[in-house]
Amino acid sequence: MIAALTLPVVLPVRDRDVVLRRADASDLAALVALLADDPVSAARGDRADADDEPLYRAALLEVVADPSNDLLVAEVDGDVVGTFQLTRIPGMARRGSARLLVEAVRVRSTLRSSGIGTALMRWVTDVAAPATGSSLVQLTSDNARTDAHRFYERLGFAGSHRGFKFPVPTRPASG
Repeated sequence: MIAALTLPVVLPVRDRDVVLRRADASDLAALVALLADDPVSAARGDRADADDEPLYRAALLEVVADPSNDLLVAEVDGDVVGTFQLTRIPGMARRGSARLLVEAVRVRSTLRSSGIGTALMRWVTDVAAPATGSSLVQLTSDNARTDAHRFYERLGFAGSHRGFKFPVPTRPASG
């Protein structure tokens, strides 16, 4: 939990209120469903298989226990419809500036283009970044997400860097 963030908050979005709050263990099924609702995530293995529940539960508990992280959910009428993770990264670059990393942004597919994603990201840039002392908000987005790229650019994000990833092979546990 990033202590500087005061939650929950209500974000007015068109004809509805969106409650933004910290995720907890009771949100696990909804979070996994949001990941599986995304074709890019599903292709990577986020398919909401029951056998994967222990992996997701362990990850959720680790994220919410880390003071540099926050895992947030957006609710409409008590129903989880969105999520994202924030990580505050202290750094040496930019004269010792901290960055606020936004990861795993998801809005339920049936509610995309409804204003919810815009409200969430505006809260990140206008409230969360200043509250955490971050001078930069950054995120990465898969090359396949062209609609998401247009969305982020419309909000003022610049595609200024090229990201790289290295998949570390998993090894069986010894024992």
